[in-house]
Amino acid sequence: MEDGTTAHCSRCHATLHKFRITSLNNAFAYTCAGLVFFLMANFLPFISLEISGQFHAASLVTGIFALYNQGLWELAAVVALTMFVAPGLRLGSLFIVLGCLTFKRPPRWLPDLYRFATLLAHWAMIEVYMLGVFVAYTKLIDLASVTVGAGLLSLGALMLTMIAAGGALDNETVWRAFERRGLVPSPLKTDSRRPTCQCHTCGLVSNVEPGAHDDCPRCGMALHYRKPNSVSRTWALVASAIILYLPANIFPVMTVISLGRGAPDTIISGVIELADAGMWPLAALVFFASILVPVLKLIGLIILLITTQRGMARRLHDRTVLYRIVEAVGRWSMIDIFMISILVALVQLGQIATIEPGIGAVAFASVVVITMIAAMNFDPRLMWDAAGANRGRRSQ
Repeated sequence: MEDGTTAHCSRCHATLHKFRITSLNNAFAYTCAGLVFFLMANFLPFISLEISGQFHAASLVTGIFALYNQGLWELAAVVALTMFVAPGLRLGSLFIVLGCLTFKRPPRWLPDLYRFATLLAHWAMIEVYMLGVFVAYTKLIDLASVTVGAGLLSLGALMLTMIAAGGALDNETVWRAFERRGLVPSPLKTDSRRPTCQCHTCGLVSNVEPGAHDDCPRCGMALHYRKPNSVSRTWALVASAIILYLPANIFPVMTVISLGRGAPDTIISGVIELADAGMWPLAALVFFASILVPVLKLIGLIILLITTQRGMARRLHDRTVLYRIVEAVGRWSMIDIFMISILVALVQLGQIATIEPGIGAVAFASVVVITMIAAMNFDPRLMWDAAGANRGRRSQ
């Protein structure tokens, strides 16, 4: 296809490829700006709290160390991965890849680094973290004087630049650039009369016989007509998430101790507290992201699995749209986890006020991560296969 054009699936209307002429230059500019804001967010004052003459400041990584010191290293690891490690490594990897593509002789390992950056895109959650900061701020303003630093403003700018970089970057354009510079082999012309298979890594469509084990001629990754053991693996992950969802809502996610007294808070009690304070829009947002989204995501995955196994042919397009929604919204349930990390980092004022994380937060974070992996493991093409929609088709 020519540059500047877009290809849509004629059956489910999903965007197959969008080729952007200026994507590499624009993405490189946004990535450079993002790296600057990432460094500023880490080294400039982030947010501070003052209450009864006591002052406490927190940086971007203070919440990670606070969770680790409280003994919840699992939660600290999840927060570190999603708001520090993954965004930082993705920005750094894209900066190296896009920058080196301007060289006459770029290094041979650029495609491997780009594959790594692509994998990190699912786990970089700066925009979700910013919403968690907003929720934490609304909880703190009635308790103490809160000061927003330049680091938090830089984080907001980082969020915007990462969204812009993701919107400008076109995967196919990058791989075509690798081809032109001799970093990957130029693919052979595809014979439309023979079975074809699309690479999940670089998106190249090539001829592969059904059931054959082959590698992508462009990026070298293993080719699969369908994700191996997709239904059974998704069922196992969904069952695990359902089991963990019960303690996630029963056990406290945090405990607020003020003047020696404290009461544990569950997810639903936090929503009630926001509603009692008159913050109905914020309470509705947290209720939707932290309670409704995990439940609806599990229900959606169960519907997809059952209808696929039963070979139902009705509403295939609607179920495909349902899958896209399930895959897209799961990350937003991390709002509560990020909010807890910020509150635990800031409210450590001895007898005056202290916030301690609870074991329920670990279970809830596990539910979010497992459901995200479950959505990635499910192959929506199996719905069309089971319904007989792909019978007689030579190209899959």
